[in-house]
Amino acid sequence: MSGRYSNLDRPPLSAAALRRALVRPGSMWSVLDVVNEAGSTNADLAAAAASGASEGTVLIAESQVAGTGRMGRTWLAPPRAGLTFSVLLRPAGVPPARRGWLPLLAGIAVADAVDELAQLPARLKWPNDVLISSCKLAGILARAEGDAVVIGIGLNVTSRDDELPQGATSLAQQDAACIDRDPMLRAILRGIEREYGGFSRAGGDADRSGVRERYLRRCETTGSDVLVMLPGGAELLGTATGVDGDARLLVEAGDGVHAIAAGDVTHVRTAAP
Repeated sequence: MSGRYSNLDRPPLSAAALRRALVRPGSMWSVLDVVNEAGSTNADLAAAAASGASEGTVLIAESQVAGTGRMGRTWLAPPRAGLTFSVLLRPAGVPPARRGWLPLLAGIAVADAVDELAQLPARLKWPNDVLISSCKLAGILARAEGDAVVIGIGLNVTSRDDELPQGATSLAQQDAACIDRDPMLRAILRGIEREYGGFSRAGGDADRSGVRERYLRRCETTGSDVLVMLPGGAELLGTATGVDGDARLLVEAGDGVHAIAAGDVTHVRTAAP
């Protein structure tokens, strides 16, 4: 048996209920759709952005079959085992150099929701992972489309060990206090609205908006010895000392401090002792 009600341990999301809660006067969320299956919510929403879709459009897929993470890595989601969704932003008042903060502030929103509802101590790995006990719980990927930025989020909720890649975890695997996708999604979207609103009003200033302080408070990468793998096979070994005003990771190495943009990195890992 397959279909909307084939697995009641993993109930479907109600688009109508989500719209009533989130798409309302004064909210930044303008359009919200839930589809049973998508290849990639980021690709689909980027195409919608190119056709003029409004800021605040949200696309949620109950199953994603061709999603990708950074550097083309695969992100697949079993039906209704997680939250797989993308949001469309049009940050007109934010300088292009500061838009690297957009996926990072989305990470703050995810971590806050996990803390509050799941009652788990979420941490952030620069630039795009949400961790629990150093295992990957969620991934975040930004994609530019003209003047728009699409932020995709994949959060493992009820995924079992055999459904997760090595090094990943889910809320259920961590005995979370809440594994209900509906309130978790609402909390994340409200968190993004809060963080993005303050960041936009500050003209993309991560200090004036408080975004950098909140990010660094949760960031597991800063303060650690890291090995940064760069395109072309080059490596940088040093200590991550912070994140600058353009959301670049600051790495102190033997030849000085390097500012590393997310787009210039293949992988960042904690260096072996």
